[in-house]
Amino acid sequence: MALICISSYAQNEEQGITHYLFPEFNQGTILMKTGDTREALLNNNSLTEEMIFEINGRKLAIAPRDIAGMDTIFIKKRKFVPMEEYFIEIIYDSECELFMEHKCDVRAPGKPSGYGGTTKTTAVTSISSISSGGMMYELKLPEGYEIGPYNYYWLKREGEMHLLKNMRDIKKFYKEKEDIYKAHMKEHDVKFKDQESIIQLIEYLESN
Repeated sequence: MALICISSYAQNEEQGITHYLFPEFNQGTILMKTGDTREALLNNNSLTEEMIFEINGRKLAIAPRDIAGMDTIFIKKRKFVPMEEYFIEIIYDSECELFMEHKCDVRAPGKPSGYGGTTKTTAVTSISSISSGGMMYELKLPEGYEIGPYNYYWLKREGEMHLLKNMRDIKKFYKEKEDIYKAHMKEHDVKFKDQESIIQLIEYLESN
Protein backbone atom coordinates (compact mmCIF):
# COMPACT_ATOMS: atom_id res chain seq x y z
CA MET A 1 0.00 0.00 0.00
CA ALA A 2 1.31 3.42 -0.85
CA LEU A 3 0.93 6.03 1.86
CA ILE A 4 -0.95 8.98 0.38
CA CYS A 5 0.24 12.43 1.39
CA ILE A 6 -1.97 15.39 2.01
CA SER A 7 0.82 17.92 2.46
CA SER A 8 4.57 18.28 2.15
CA TYR A 9 7.16 20.95 2.81
CA ALA A 10 10.38 22.46 1.55
CA GLN A 11 13.47 22.09 3.70
CA ASN A 12 14.18 25.06 5.97
CA GLU A 13 17.59 25.38 7.57
CA GLU A 14 16.46 27.56 10.47
CA GLN A 15 16.24 25.63 13.72
CA GLY A 16 14.00 26.21 16.71
CA ILE A 17 12.06 24.27 19.29
CA THR A 18 10.32 21.17 18.03
CA HIS A 19 6.57 20.67 17.82
CA TYR A 20 6.93 16.94 17.18
CA LEU A 21 6.50 14.24 19.81
CA PHE A 22 9.91 12.69 19.09
CA PRO A 23 13.07 14.75 18.46
CA GLU A 24 13.72 12.76 15.28
CA PHE A 25 11.92 10.43 12.90
CA ASN A 26 12.12 6.80 13.97
CA GLN A 27 11.63 3.50 12.20
CA GLY A 28 8.07 2.45 12.98
CA THR A 29 5.67 -0.33 12.11
CA ILE A 30 2.15 0.19 10.80
CA LEU A 31 -0.22 -2.69 11.53
CA MET A 32 -3.10 -2.76 9.07
CA LYS A 33 -6.57 -4.04 9.92
CA THR A 34 -5.92 -6.83 7.41
CA GLY A 35 -3.00 -8.04 9.54
CA ASP A 36 -0.36 -6.85 7.07
CA THR A 37 2.45 -4.60 8.31
CA ARG A 38 4.34 -1.70 6.74
CA GLU A 39 7.62 -0.11 7.82
CA ALA A 40 8.26 3.64 7.66
CA LEU A 41 10.13 6.52 9.29
CA LEU A 42 7.45 8.07 11.51
CA ASN A 43 6.80 10.90 13.93
CA ASN A 44 3.72 12.52 15.44
CA ASN A 45 3.16 16.24 14.81
CA SER A 46 1.62 17.62 18.01
CA LEU A 47 0.63 20.85 16.28
CA THR A 48 -1.39 19.40 13.39
CA GLU A 49 -2.08 16.12 15.28
CA GLU A 50 -1.13 14.20 12.15
CA MET A 51 1.10 11.14 11.87
CA ILE A 52 3.96 12.10 9.55
CA PHE A 53 6.17 9.75 7.57
CA GLU A 54 9.44 10.50 5.82
CA ILE A 55 10.27 9.12 2.38
CA ASN A 56 12.98 10.18 -0.06
CA GLY A 57 13.81 13.22 2.04
CA ARG A 58 10.22 14.50 2.17
CA LYS A 59 7.91 14.57 5.16
CA LEU A 60 4.30 13.75 4.37
CA ALA A 61 1.12 13.36 6.39
CA ILE A 62 -0.79 10.09 6.28
CA ALA A 63 -4.08 10.77 4.51
CA PRO A 64 -7.43 10.05 6.22
CA ARG A 65 -8.36 7.42 3.62
CA ASP A 66 -5.25 5.45 4.54
CA ILE A 67 -5.76 5.93 8.28
CA ALA A 68 -9.12 4.16 7.93
CA GLY A 69 -7.31 0.91 7.12
CA MET A 70 -4.80 1.11 9.99
CA ASP A 71 -5.08 -0.68 13.31
CA THR A 72 -1.99 0.36 15.32
CA ILE A 73 1.27 2.24 14.78
CA PHE A 74 4.33 1.24 16.82
CA ILE A 75 7.14 3.76 17.40
CA LYS A 76 9.95 3.15 19.92
CA LYS A 77 7.88 0.58 21.86
CA ARG A 78 4.97 3.03 22.08
CA LYS A 79 1.57 2.32 20.53
CA PHE A 80 -0.71 4.73 18.69
CA VAL A 81 -4.21 4.00 17.41
CA PRO A 82 -6.33 6.02 14.98
CA MET A 83 -9.16 8.15 16.24
CA GLU A 84 -11.00 9.75 13.34
CA GLU A 85 -8.24 11.51 11.37
CA TYR A 86 -5.50 11.59 14.02
CA PHE A 87 -3.72 9.21 16.40
CA ILE A 88 -3.79 8.86 20.18
CA GLU A 89 -1.28 6.92 22.28
CA ILE A 90 -2.23 3.90 24.38
CA ILE A 91 -0.68 4.46 27.83
CA TYR A 92 -2.69 2.04 30.00
CA ASP A 93 -4.56 -1.14 29.08
CA SER A 94 -6.32 -3.19 31.73
CA GLU A 95 -9.98 -3.29 32.79
CA CYS A 96 -10.26 0.04 31.01
CA GLU A 97 -8.01 1.69 28.43
CA LEU A 98 -6.36 5.09 28.84
CA PHE A 99 -5.09 7.08 25.88
CA MET A 100 -3.13 10.30 25.56
CA GLU A 101 -3.80 12.90 22.86
CA HIS A 102 -0.61 14.89 22.28
CA LYS A 103 -1.20 18.57 21.49
CA CYS A 104 0.62 21.90 21.56
CA ASP A 105 0.03 25.62 21.29
CA VAL A 106 2.34 27.96 19.42
CA ARG A 107 3.16 31.60 20.08
CA ALA A 108 4.54 33.64 17.21
CA PRO A 109 7.75 35.69 17.62
CA GLY A 110 7.28 38.84 19.68
CA LYS A 111 6.97 42.26 18.07
CA PRO A 112 9.32 45.09 19.07
CA SER A 113 7.92 47.38 21.75
CA GLY A 114 9.16 50.46 23.56
CA TYR A 115 12.41 50.48 25.58
CA GLY A 116 13.91 47.61 23.60
CA GLY A 117 11.37 45.00 24.71
CA THR A 118 9.04 42.74 22.80
CA THR A 119 5.38 41.82 23.08
CA LYS A 120 4.23 38.26 22.52
CA THR A 121 1.22 37.63 20.34
CA THR A 122 -1.62 35.50 21.62
CA ALA A 123 -1.45 31.73 21.26
CA VAL A 124 -1.95 30.50 17.73
CA THR A 125 -5.38 28.90 17.54
CA SER A 126 -5.07 27.94 13.88
CA ILE A 127 -2.16 26.41 12.02
CA SER A 128 -2.88 28.69 9.06
CA SER A 129 -0.58 31.41 10.39
CA ILE A 130 2.48 29.17 10.20
CA SER A 131 1.53 27.06 7.20
CA SER A 132 3.24 29.41 4.78
CA GLY A 133 6.26 27.63 3.34
CA GLY A 134 5.24 24.40 5.05
CA MET A 135 6.70 25.37 8.45
CA MET A 136 4.20 23.17 10.27
CA TYR A 137 5.88 20.13 8.66
CA GLU A 138 9.39 21.16 9.63
CA LEU A 139 10.95 19.03 12.32
CA LYS A 140 11.63 22.31 14.13
CA LEU A 141 10.03 25.72 13.76
CA PRO A 142 12.18 28.77 13.04
CA GLU A 143 13.65 30.50 16.07
CA GLY A 144 11.42 32.92 17.92
CA TYR A 145 8.39 30.66 18.10
CA GLU A 146 7.43 29.26 21.49
CA ILE A 147 5.83 25.84 21.91
CA GLY A 148 3.42 25.03 24.74
CA PRO A 149 2.93 21.25 24.79
CA TYR A 150 -0.11 19.88 26.59
CA ASN A 151 -2.30 16.81 26.44
CA TYR A 152 -5.79 15.43 26.83
CA TYR A 153 -6.66 11.93 28.01
CA TRP A 154 -9.27 9.58 26.63
CA LEU A 155 -10.70 6.89 28.89
CA LYS A 156 -12.35 3.92 27.20
CA ARG A 157 -14.79 2.08 29.40
CA GLU A 158 -17.31 -0.50 28.20
CA GLY A 159 -16.64 0.48 24.62
CA GLU A 160 -17.29 4.20 25.11
CA MET A 161 -14.65 6.93 24.90
CA HIS A 162 -14.66 9.72 27.50
CA LEU A 163 -12.60 12.90 27.03
CA LEU A 164 -10.68 14.20 30.08
CA LYS A 165 -9.27 17.70 29.56
CA ASN A 166 -8.23 18.47 33.14
CA MET A 167 -8.33 17.23 36.73
CA ARG A 168 -11.88 18.52 37.14
CA ASP A 169 -13.03 16.20 34.37
CA ILE A 170 -11.44 13.21 36.12
CA LYS A 171 -13.03 14.13 39.45
CA LYS A 172 -16.41 14.59 37.77
CA PHE A 173 -16.16 11.28 35.91
CA TYR A 174 -15.48 9.45 39.20
CA LYS A 175 -17.92 11.49 41.27
CA GLU A 176 -19.30 8.29 42.85
CA LYS A 177 -15.78 7.69 44.20
CA GLU A 178 -15.16 11.19 45.52
CA ASP A 179 -13.78 10.02 48.89
CA ILE A 180 -11.34 7.62 47.21
CA TYR A 181 -10.29 10.36 44.78
CA LYS A 182 -9.62 12.83 47.60
CA ALA A 183 -7.68 10.24 49.61
CA HIS A 184 -5.38 9.48 46.69
CA MET A 185 -4.87 13.15 45.87
CA LYS A 186 -3.95 13.86 49.49
CA GLU A 187 -1.20 11.22 49.49
CA HIS A 188 0.16 11.71 45.98
CA ASP A 189 1.37 14.66 43.94
CA VAL A 190 -0.83 14.11 40.90
CA LYS A 191 -0.23 16.44 37.98
CA PHE A 192 -2.31 16.35 34.82
CA LYS A 193 0.77 16.66 32.60
CA ASP A 194 2.46 13.77 34.44
CA GLN A 195 1.43 10.65 32.56
CA GLU A 196 2.57 8.22 35.24
CA SER A 197 0.73 9.96 38.07
CA ILE A 198 -2.48 10.01 36.00
CA ILE A 199 -2.12 6.32 35.19
CA GLN A 200 -1.69 5.54 38.90
CA LEU A 201 -4.74 7.64 39.77
CA ILE A 202 -6.96 5.97 37.14
CA GLU A 203 -5.70 2.52 38.09
CA TYR A 204 -6.45 3.23 41.77
CA LEU A 205 -9.95 4.59 41.04
CA GLU A 206 -10.79 1.67 38.75
CA SER A 207 -9.67 -0.96 41.27
CA ASN A 208 -11.40 0.52 44.36
